[in-house]
Amino acid sequence: MTINQDLVLDSNLQSLKNFAWWFYIFHAFSMLFTFGALSFIPVILSYIKRGDAAGTFVYSHHNWQIASFWIYLACIFAGWILFITFLGIQVALIVWFGAWVWKAYRLFTGIKALNENRPIGNAPGF
Repeated sequence: MTINQDLVLDSNLQSLKNFAWWFYIFHAFSMLFTFGALSFIPVILSYIKRGDAAGTFVYSHHNWQIASFWIYLACIFAGWILFITFLGIQVALIVWFGAWVWKAYRLFTGIKALNENRPIGNAPGF
């Protein structure tokens, strides 16, 4: 009886995958408990580990996390600009809520793709 295994992860690739997985989890906890304020920590780590993952599907996950952070940060900044105008407080709250939901979606889709051993996103780099 032979077993056909479509994807064999070597220990190095598995280690890279584990780092990316933990970075997703750290982003999720940051979103839940600090509304993303501490997400800069896994982003810095993604920048550091991204080079090690070059040429693997894990590389795309680091790009995904980095892009998600910067877009989320831009949305939060835009919300603050609206908030300080006093006319846009309600709009700022909508922007912040929408940004939070969007980033949560990005985290869930990223974790799902990582668990399925497939790349995420379509951009080759950031």
